[in-house]
Amino acid sequence: MKIAMWSGPRNLSTALMYAFAARGDCAVSDEPFYAAYLAATGVDHPMRDDVIASQPADPNEVAAACLGPNPGGQPHWYQKHMTLHMIPAFDRGFLAGLTNVFLLRHPAHVIASYARKREAPTLQDIGFLQQAELFDQVADMTGTVPPVITAESIRANPRRALAGLCSALGLPFTEKMLSWPSGPKPYDGVWAPHWYNAVHRSTGFEDPEGPLPDLPPAYQRLADAALPAHDRLAAHAI
Repeated sequence: MKIAMWSGPRNLSTALMYAFAARGDCAVSDEPFYAAYLAATGVDHPMRDDVIASQPADPNEVAAACLGPNPGGQPHWYQKHMTLHMIPAFDRGFLAGLTNVFLLRHPAHVIASYARKREAPTLQDIGFLQQAELFDQVADMTGTVPPVITAESIRANPRRALAGLCSALGLPFTEKMLSWPSGPKPYDGVWAPHWYNAVHRSTGFEDPEGPLPDLPPAYQRLADAALPAHDRLAAHAI
């Protein structure tokens, strides 16, 4: 099985990748379209040159690789994807060959977290509109509503949430998914030193988040703009 997990940034996505890697029967890949996105858009991200040098920048090559043999001959392959990387110029036909899942976190928490790593995020940066568009495309391609899981449900009860996700995917749940060793991982993207400090300190999922943060007015407007897309997908959450 090739699992494509689609989320925006700052969305528990790295911790969930670690959980699937901990299974022992699942290869993982960290944001394979990141270099292609940066090369095609010219967007200035932290460690931009390092990212582009670390991965293929041809989106067609990346898409073909995502459909290719599972790394290491593993029976399953978890691909962590960012929705913002799927710009309109990229052919999305490869999605039909993957088992697509969507990971959500409330926009206010996403923006508060993102702004601590990169200032002045835009609606395009946080990926909610792209996520809703990809969700609709996958539903049209497959004729079924793809699974949706929320970061909030995972942090509230990791065992129950991941068991539900595995059930939706047709995978057996294993307790191994609930913990991992601290520190950097060999499958981390080259950008990990900038973005992954907190998850590198972790050995499992964090406790539930508190109330929504108070955001400055510009960031609150950004959260309000993202909320309809979030809420539409959240209605389908496991």
